[in-house]
Amino acid sequence: MRPAPMAAVLPQRAGTIGPATEASNPSMARIPDAFIDDLLARTDIVEVIGTRVPLKRQGKEYSARCPFHDERSPSFTVSQTKQFYHCFGCGAHGTAISFLMNYDRLEFLDAVDELAKRVGMEVPKETQKRNETDDGRDMYAALDAAAKFFQRQLEGNEKAKAYLDRRGVDESIRTQFSIGYAPDGFSALKDALGTDERRIKLLDKTGMLSRSDNGRVYDKFRDRVMFPIHDRRGRVIAFGGRVLAKDDGPKYLNSPETPLFHKGRELYGLWQVRQANQKIERLVVVEGYMDVVSLFQYGVTQAVATLGTATTPDHAELLFRNSPDVYFCFDGDAAGQRAAWKALESVLPRMKDGRQAFFLFLPDGEDPDSIVRSEGAAGFDTRLQQATPLSQFFYDELGKDVKLSTLDGKARLAERAKPLLAQIPDGAFGDLMRQRLGEITGVGVQQPVALPEKPKTVSRLPAQTQKRSLVRGAITVLLQQPSLALSLEPPYGFKDLNQPGVGLLIELLSLVHARPEITTGALLQHFSERDDLNALQKLASEAVPGDATIWRQILIDAAEQLEDQAIQQRLAELHAKMGAGPLDVADKYELMALMQAQRRRGKLPS
Repeated sequence: MRPAPMAAVLPQRAGTIGPATEASNPSMARIPDAFIDDLLARTDIVEVIGTRVPLKRQGKEYSARCPFHDERSPSFTVSQTKQFYHCFGCGAHGTAISFLMNYDRLEFLDAVDELAKRVGMEVPKETQKRNETDDGRDMYAALDAAAKFFQRQLEGNEKAKAYLDRRGVDESIRTQFSIGYAPDGFSALKDALGTDERRIKLLDKTGMLSRSDNGRVYDKFRDRVMFPIHDRRGRVIAFGGRVLAKDDGPKYLNSPETPLFHKGRELYGLWQVRQANQKIERLVVVEGYMDVVSLFQYGVTQAVATLGTATTPDHAELLFRNSPDVYFCFDGDAAGQRAAWKALESVLPRMKDGRQAFFLFLPDGEDPDSIVRSEGAAGFDTRLQQATPLSQFFYDELGKDVKLSTLDGKARLAERAKPLLAQIPDGAFGDLMRQRLGEITGVGVQQPVALPEKPKTVSRLPAQTQKRSLVRGAITVLLQQPSLALSLEPPYGFKDLNQPGVGLLIELLSLVHARPEITTGALLQHFSERDDLNALQKLASEAVPGDATIWRQILIDAAEQLEDQAIQQRLAELHAKMGAGPLDVADKYELMALMQAQRRRGKLPS
């Protein structure tokens, strides 16, 4: 079959690509703060969430059962005035942007674009240009052109079609997964798409070419059924190729790592799963491309595969971001057991309440492809229902070579388990896992959540156990309505006050002055990577009596009292200095100025 003209499939000149994903390159996803603040100020978060989750009004806020974890009673709240959501059960929180990212599984820029369209805004053109790279666009175009080339080759190759026929892969599934065929020979793709030096370099950069020791460039994939790998936006970023005959080299050949493809962060089939399921109840992780394709062929449309590598922490995060229940399907041999344990190690630190992980081990000689062929979707589903829960697999594996009938054996199991259990996020699952260890060994395991927390030096927020301090009170009302910060003009007289939380208060005030339209949700988003976030989140979720007028007075009064304390602190420092020796001219002048300020404020007799 004659290939399509090169100009139709690869750009002749450098161009631009769509927005990069925030996860892959946060710096590329940069949008001006002022635009985000304006967007969130115009967006009604209740309307955005309410079209996806049934909300019920409760006073000034709205509530529902959390869409991010299983619960019987509502603990998910949405605040229209603060423009943020928070779940008191699992801790999920954020703005309308983060909700779309987590619920609709959109990338950051896609979520921003969707909200912008809803309110009639346009993402700044300079931002779009900054988030686009000529080289990136050309690489995506090259891979798309290669995928189309392979699909056309499949149409004319009876050997490859016969292979797929034998495997029971029908035309609709071939189209759904864009399956193709890489011709035999060393230069079919190169001759079709690499018609000049620039295009050859582009194909090389995307991992489509190989180079011999003597410098000869040739097609990386030859005489293989080709499985395009798509990113979370449906763009081709790499390929996997399977041999047609058993003895023709490695069974599977994957694209190398490229600027677009990092195998430890991608899952084959996830794009197709998203397209096939409005809500993903579970994800089944299998080992091969054909396992995914066969499961889809028989109606199991929640299967994904790691790309020739063990399950990584990035894989685990991606899996749970898309589904609360994850099933790992492995061979029952020793290699399968090792792969399962590696997966467990990756998911354990991500086992927040509401998430579940299971392990399904298949009989010798079987794989998901053969199982679903012989037992159908119903039979495969039955096996999934009988899969081993993470908790059971955890203790079964740790205790394999341990004699639990002896004290020594119980002690060994406890010592093995403790560092792993410490990785589990605080919550009911972690508590129950530690409780189970106690049941097995009789060894009591201290629960970190029960211990008094040491104050973190990074956080400047007052301890939660203290009574509401002036600083805490000021921060709390600011989080109810950030624009109240405009009632106080910098410079702030208490900026040097040595008291917990003062630095954070100053930062909040400065942030609002720099971004007057910022909402509570956007303000919290600013601290998303900071240790202060959890405490700020709790304060923002408090129901504070009164209204904006009362809150404004609380803030002003707090600022005046903090300034008094700052003056007293500095006076004490100067008096202590004076006790050690005479003050210099500058110190004397400052002391007189401070005492005059105190008199004006009625703190000293005139």
